Amino acid sequence: MTSFVSVISLLLSFSLAIFSDAASFQKFPVPGKRSGPEAFAFDSTGKGFYTGVSGGKIFKYLPGKGYVDFGYITVSSKSQWCDGALGIAYMSKCGRPAGIAFNNKTGELYVADAPLGLHVIPSGGGYAKKIADSADGKPFLFLDGLDVDPTTGVVYFTSFSSKFSPGDVLKAVASKDASGKLFKYDPSKRVVTVLLEGLSGPAGCAVSSDGSFVLVSQFTKSNIKRYWIKGSKAGTSEDFTNAVSNPDNIKRIGSSGNFWVASVVNTATGPTNPSAVKINSDGRVLQTISVKDKFGDTLVSEVNEFEGRLYVGTLSGPFAGIIDL
Repeated sequence: MTSFVSVISLLLSFSLAIFSDAASFQKFPVPGKRSGPEAFAFDSTGKGFYTGVSGGKIFKYLPGKGYVDFGYITVSSKSQWCDGALGIAYMSKCGRPAGIAFNNKTGELYVADAPLGLHVIPSGGGYAKKIADSADGKPFLFLDGLDVDPTTGVVYFTSFSSKFSPGDVLKAVASKDASGKLFKYDPSKRVVTVLLEGLSGPAGCAVSSDGSFVLVSQFTKSNIKRYWIKGSKAGTSEDFTNAVSNPDNIKRIGSSGNFWVASVVNTATGPTNPSAVKINSDGRVLQTISVKDKFGDTLVSEVNEFEGRLYVGTLSGPFAGIIDL
């Protein structure tokens, strides 16, 4: 009798665990036949989230209302002409937001658009203003990650490659291209500066909560570097960790000093084992959450924590995923 009760209890616990896991995950399909909610941002109201998708649109998701248009990289971005496959094929006309982040002091949303350069959208939304499409006379070919220093408002962003365009990302990875760069844009001076060169697929970047350093992922090299902004090491860089496989976007977790990193295992046949990896300010892995059961073998591009929930984005998937922690 005791063993029977134990078995029943174990089965009930297992069932509850499955139900709990299912209940803690929600899918938010992208409207308008658009895809790839690659990155997320949150404004000072704390209501809903923002994400950039194929075709050059920035959506705002409002609880109880759903997705609404917030911003557009180009005039074409607003039209149905940039929906679906056409928006992907003609990203040089429509745009393709990659990294996004708010300056919470001004309410402006900064966007690293993969083919079209660095942009900013006013606090009320609308059309983006192009800030720069080159640095030192060399055009950006493939922007990717972006973050705003919470202490100064300075914008840090990356180019995945200086030789390949977004449409040739597979070639860039296969050739182990190392022409990526880390930039900074100072809004007070309106100047873009190159901070690091020779990076191998820098897909994401994140500034520490105290503004002392910025982390830069190297997707192709399975490495994360740290560039020092302040202190005795200011202006220098160092290897931060090799413990995260094929890191994509990096996002700080409030003022905790920790970061979430989107990770996959890149193979000859494509990405597999997508995961959310939490690391601390010393580069030590604190937690790994597999999301393969929710996303399959998809290139998970960002994991962003906000008010006890993980927002998970993909490069080409049809939905944004949210996991309750």
